[in-house]
Amino acid sequence: MVILAIVLIIVLTIVIVWAIDKFVPKKLKPVINIVLWGLIVFLAYITYMSVYKEIQFNQLKKERFAVVIDRLIDIRDSQLAYKNVNGKYTDSFETLINFVENGKVPITQRRDTLVLDEERTKAFGGVETMKTITLIDTLDYWSPKDSLFDGSDRYKKMMDVGIGKEGAKFTLKAGRLEEFSVFEASVDKAIVLDDQEKYLIEKEKQVMSVDGVNGPALKVGSMEEVFTKGNWPKSYTNKE
Repeated sequence: MVILAIVLIIVLTIVIVWAIDKFVPKKLKPVINIVLWGLIVFLAYITYMSVYKEIQFNQLKKERFAVVIDRLIDIRDSQLAYKNVNGKYTDSFETLINFVENGKVPITQRRDTLVLDEERTKAFGGVETMKTITLIDTLDYWSPKDSLFDGSDRYKKMMDVGIGKEGAKFTLKAGRLEEFSVFEASVDKAIVLDDQEKYLIEKEKQVMSVDGVNGPALKVGSMEEVFTKGNWPKSYTNKE
């Protein structure tokens, strides 16, 4: 809208210059023409800078979002491993970090086997009746610190957004949706884009498209549905 308004003003100014050239006395024309052409150049510069600022903003946005998304993926992967062991997610970064540091996730194998069905055997007068049950064997364990973070200690700062507003932290929630455990980690886009133009930030928070990060925040998981993915397109990260 701003760019359109400036363009309309430029067109109007050109029309005024033409009208002055046609109807204003010759003595006044040079001064008025210089002022008006100066105004045209000024408005053209403002228009160019408006477009250029948006191009710069979009490039910076993608770079910052990529950093945040990588951290959200680390949180998501850590939560999935935590749930594998504890049967639920956690809303505490301290608990999650301690789990990554010291936890062990079992590697299991499911197998079916036949066993005596005592109730049916008794019901059939002692005739042995078998039933199938599933056994889960623990074969080994793996370390979240080694497997998810490849020896890196970045998990110790997984609560930090790491870019944008200094000292900003992710919001971490966890709970239950009916019988299912759910979690959500998020950060407002305004925090990630803290030092940018307010109107550009507000415009970004209203994005709803297949190739953008939809909504006012970057987030992974959901407290409203059983969902463990993020709200970003694949083009923003190479970790998925």
